[in-house]
Parts: sequence; structure tokens; C-alpha cells
Amino acid sequence: MLPLRLLLPLSLSLLLSLSAIVSAAAAASAPARPNLLIIQTDEHNFRTLGCYRALLPADQAFIWGEGIKVDTPHLDWIAAHGAIADRFYATSPVCTPSRAALLTGRYPQNTGAIQNDLPLRDDLVTYAEVLRRAGYRTGYAGKWHLDGDARPGFAPARKFGWEENRYMFNRGHYKKLVEDETGPRVGAVNAQGVPTYALEGADATSFTTDFLTNRTIDFIRRQAATPFCWHVSYPDPHGPNTVRAPYDTMFFNLDFKPPRSALSPGTNLPAYAATLAGAFNKNQMALYFGMVKCLDDNVGRILAALRETGQLERTFIVVTSDHGDLCGEHGRDNKGVPMEGSSRIPFLLHAPGVVPAGTVVRQALGNVDFKPTILALMGIANPTTDEGRDASTLFRTGRAPADWADHAFIRIGGGPKRTGPAEDGELAEGNGWLGTFSRDYKFIVAPGAAPSLFDLANDPHELTNLFPAPAQRDTVRRLATALHDYATRFHDPHLAAPRVKSDLAWAMSTSPDYPAPADPAPAPAAAAGKAKRKNKQK
Repeated sequence: MLPLRLLLPLSLSLLLSLSAIVSAAAAASAPARPNLLIIQTDEHNFRTLGCYRALLPADQAFIWGEGIKVDTPHLDWIAAHGAIADRFYATSPVCTPSRAALLTGRYPQNTGAIQNDLPLRDDLVTYAEVLRRAGYRTGYAGKWHLDGDARPGFAPARKFGWEENRYMFNRGHYKKLVEDETGPRVGAVNAQGVPTYALEGADATSFTTDFLTNRTIDFIRRQAATPFCWHVSYPDPHGPNTVRAPYDTMFFNLDFKPPRSALSPGTNLPAYAATLAGAFNKNQMALYFGMVKCLDDNVGRILAALRETGQLERTFIVVTSDHGDLCGEHGRDNKGVPMEGSSRIPFLLHAPGVVPAGTVVRQALGNVDFKPTILALMGIANPTTDEGRDASTLFRTGRAPADWADHAFIRIGGGPKRTGPAEDGELAEGNGWLGTFSRDYKFIVAPGAAPSLFDLANDPHELTNLFPAPAQRDTVRRLATALHDYATRFHDPHLAAPRVKSDLAWAMSTSPDYPAPADPAPAPAAAAGKAKRKNKQK
């Protein structure tokens, strides 16, 4: 009998082999004006997708126990018939700044939306606006989180290129949506009439994932003759971890285990990477898997609609998320820290005739790179000057251009102080971090915490900070120089922090001895970007 780690990729490998046979023929028939469909999830751990597990050894693929998985055949189909980006990161792993980077191709500090609940700047041109000007019919359904504090905030007045935004709501993770003659609304309210996250009898029509899928299918069926751009943004699998039947009990038979990184204190870990003590909640993981399974089934419904309308082979399909969820890694849930479960996100791209089936992009990318890349792949002139990179060559060929640097710059924090309560898992005010991420290494500095270097190739669970190691001095210098260049060019506010200045200066220097930090680090409880054990019922 084959070992489990060899059994996992068989179905994906078969799809890749079959797809490779037709990829050459498909390349000769690229659609002249392809549709663009964006499927975005919220707080989605990349290891829950079968296509990502197929790229990992068993100890990384099954971090919650041997064979503990949720099957995602429809998402895997997209990967097998297009590309999967193996190291794709949220440019800022919380909702608002990540979404701002994806939409605009700019780093969060240059969008006005550097942290949650801050509005996107009026003058920015999104990829949707570029496509609208090019004659595309555009629409958006689901969570937006770029219009300030409004909650839920249906159909914001500022559209940013989305002609149809009736089903767009600004923020919230509502589980039941309904519609009547007055428009869509949240289907669960408390005694005071305030919308809540309760399920309250949500079914295959009104459960939010199904509701948004139905609106997506309606839009697809109406656009048979006109190129379209549609973005559906699902609030799941973000907490609260609740899901409609039958998904609510589907995974309760699995014996979930805490991830390996939750059971080790690690070595030299700074506050944002330190393992936190906390009980691992098996029921919450079972419900998280249920939300992922419901999402995959709904992606299958969307694919079926594209096939039925004859649009599948002229539609580019992107699957991604705004950030990850640690799901117990390092004893934490939520997001906001630089660890893989928080910052590394899914990115799948089906682009018939343009991106060969079975492509695996190995280089590190951030969602700030999305806008220039997708417009280039679609053959649409980009009238804006973006800060992200055009990575279209990576997707077209699977190989990097000669001058490509394998660096993605990821950051969080450094914005204005909040006027209201922080969202679940959000970092403490005045803190944050920034780093250079590559395929094999991750280098991070912070205003209030020690620097770190993780060797992802040899320490994929991120348990050992190698920053002080003499053998890593050249790697630290190279990554720090790239980070300083980014922060200077794109005006990252963290560069003004005394400790960031001093840590980067030493890291770029030839000095062998790391000096004392420029200012004292805060206690771990107030540390930069601390992801907490979360109450999923919030």
C-alpha cells in the first residue's frame, strides 16, 4: 500500500497529466476579451485546499493529524486546469489593508486603508475601474471592508468601478442574508433589530455562502454576450465558526490534533512568533472544515454555471483570500502575524489559452502584485502606475525573468490610532512589523520586538529564529537591504521607528555583533501583531 503522503496527490496528478495534453492546443485559442471572475474567501488557511496539500510533505499537509483533511475537488480542479501560486502572501494580513492592496496594486500605507475600517482613498483606480473603462460589465457581491465603519453597509455610494454593487456590504460576517422588494438585508436580528451573526434557520438559499453564489450565477447567466468582471467575496471561513446543515456535523468524527508548532516553545522566538498557551478546540476546527467544504461545493455550482452557459473557456477564474487563519499553529488563531498560517494565502488562476494547465509558481508574491499581473494576462492596457509587480511571465511560463527578485514585502500596522474597538485578532495600536518574504526565507523587523529570520526550507513550522546565527549573516544582509529599499521607495511608516532603523542598519552592515536594541520591546501581551486565541462565536 502506498504511504498516505503519496496517495494524497494522485487525483491532482492525474488531472495535471490530462490537462497537459490539451494545454498546447488551448494556448492557441486564448479568448480575445476574457471574462474575469474573482472568488475571494476570508481568513482561509491554505492547507485546507487539497491542491496545496498535494505540494507539501505529509507533516506539513496534515498539521491537524494524519489524514485529517477536507476534500476540495472543485478548487483543486481550478488549480489543475490553471496555475497555483505556492508562496502567495497577504501584503498585510488583516482584512482592510489586504483588500486595498489587491484592488489597487498599491501598498496599504499608500491607499488610505492601512488598517481595518479605514476607507479607501477616493482617487485610487481599482482593477475593476480599469476593466469598466475597457467596456467590461462589472459587479461585486459580498464583503467589501473598504468603506470605513459602516456595518453592514449595503451598496456603498462609492463604487470604485463596480457598476452592480447591490449585494456588496461593507463589513461583518453575517450567516444569513435575505432579499425583498427593498433590497438585500441580514436575515438574523436581535430584539433591538440589530443584525447579528446568528444562523437562525439559514438554509441552502439564505446561508450567506449560498446566497452570494446564487447572485453570482444570476450575473453569469445575464452576461453571455458581454465580457464581464465579477468579484464574489465570501465572509467565510472567518469566525464565528458556524455553518448550515449538513456541513455543521460533517467533520465531527475527525480526531483533530493541535499543530506541531503549538506544542513547542521554539528557539529565540520574538513576541509575534511565540507559542501561546491555549486549549485547542476540536469542535471549532470541525466547523471551520465545514465552512470550507460548503465553499468548495458552491465553487462547483459556479463552475457548472460557466459550463452550462458556454463561458468556462473564456473566463479567467481567480481564487484567493484576504489573509489566513493560524487555526491553532503556534497556539493561536486569527491573523495579523507574519507566520505562514496567518500571512500565506491561496491563489489559484484558471486562464485558458494563456496560463498552461498544471503551472506551479514557486516564487514569493503578494496580493499587491495582483492588479498589474491580471491586467497583463488579460491583455488590458493598465493606465495606472502600480507599486506591485507584473508577474504575468511567471504564470505564462512557470519561470522567472532573468531580472526577477524573489522578494515579497509584507507588513502590518503603523497607521493612525483607532477611534473604536479593534476587531478580533487585530494588532495592538502603535505596533506592527514588516518583512521580506522569499520562497526559502522570511526576515522580519518590528518597532517593538526582536528581529527574526526563518529558514522555511528547513524549518517549515517556523520554530527557530536564526537571526543571530553567524552562518546566516549574508542572508540577513541581503534580505534586509531589499526591505530597506522597499520601505524607502514606498514610504513605509515603520522605517521611522527607532528600533526598525537600528535593526535594519545593523542587518545591512558588515558588523558581526548584534547590538542592544534601540528602545525596549513591550511585554509580550502588547506585542506587535499578536494573534489571539479567538472566541469564534463573537
